[in-house]
Amino acid sequence: MAEHTQESSGVRKPITLPRLAEMHRAGEKIAVLTCYDATFARILDDAGVDVLLVGDSLGMVVQGRPNTLPVSIEDMVYHTSCVARGNRSAWLIADMPFGSYHESAEQAVRNASRLFQAGAQMVKIEGGWVAATVRALVERGMPVCAHLGFTPQTVHALGGYRIQGRDAGGAALLHAQARDLADAGAQMLVLELVPSVLARELTQALPLPTIGIGAGRGCGGQVLVLHDMLDLTPGPRPRFVRNFLDVGAGVQDAVRRYVSDVKSGAYPDDMLHGY
Repeated sequence: MAEHTQESSGVRKPITLPRLAEMHRAGEKIAVLTCYDATFARILDDAGVDVLLVGDSLGMVVQGRPNTLPVSIEDMVYHTSCVARGNRSAWLIADMPFGSYHESAEQAVRNASRLFQAGAQMVKIEGGWVAATVRALVERGMPVCAHLGFTPQTVHALGGYRIQGRDAGGAALLHAQARDLADAGAQMLVLELVPSVLARELTQALPLPTIGIGAGRGCGGQVLVLHDMLDLTPGPRPRFVRNFLDVGAGVQDAVRRYVSDVKSGAYPDDMLHGY
């Protein structure tokens, strides 16, 4: 019997780090969604999502907590392993939760190792101060996604869900931090709640894909919390979130619409920022 090819079987080739870099160079938008279990991992993967993010947002949408701070490394290892079992071809990123990389590079390497053993292909860490940690992880063969702008793990220090980098000083700081993180070896950068003009500038200046959330359409890709884009989160949605389930035939159709709109540039709207 002839061996099935990717084309004849309809199975997507696994998304790899070189493939993501190639997409970025070619100007193809990268579609990212959060994911926390095996069932949704299979649905999102089948719908063509490029990257699954096991976000510490599970603290709010799965555990019912007020923010991400109580999420533990054990929580992240468990949910990462669940998503990894359901996923077949999407790139898989796992958040490093609050307190899991703050003490030292050695602590970060130890906890990141647990996430990679659970099935992660990249870890995400927040803040502009983590360049040394990024370098320590990358030197050990652990790909890193950095995260700038509004960083949920510092919600109290930032005074709530506020747009970052609005003034010249804030924008200059984000530029400097982004360059430091790229120089340290970060291979991807999430930009959350920053002005669309600044996000576009950073995307054009950096050699790595940027993934926006509430940062306009000029980024190299977009990420949303799964429960937000399916309108499952109680209360008002952030202004930048669109309900992709409202006219869809089902969850997978809604996810396909999200992927299509990200890649075509129809989502998001540069004018909608903040909560």
